Amino acid sequence: MLLLYIQVKVLPPELKNFMDKKISVKMNGNRHVTGVLRGYDTFANICLDNTIDEKGKVELGMVMVRGNSIITMEALEALGDD
Repeated sequence: MLLLYIQVKVLPPELKNFMDKKISVKMNGNRHVTGVLRGYDTFANICLDNTIDEKGKVELGMVMVRGNSIITMEALEALGDD
């Protein structure tokens, strides 16, 4: 019996260009928020500031969004090559 082990390296999300920019995030459950990206981790969990729930136009303030609930992210301002 031959066992083959494959090591897969998972890279962190490339979100550094989105830092301190306003972004739009669509999530499962038909949720949609916009806010300023303040932080993220290797699981694509994100921290948004000045967050607004676009469906109900409710101000949420600072929120954490789990990476596995994110469907799409879109920059709402120009991204620089910082």
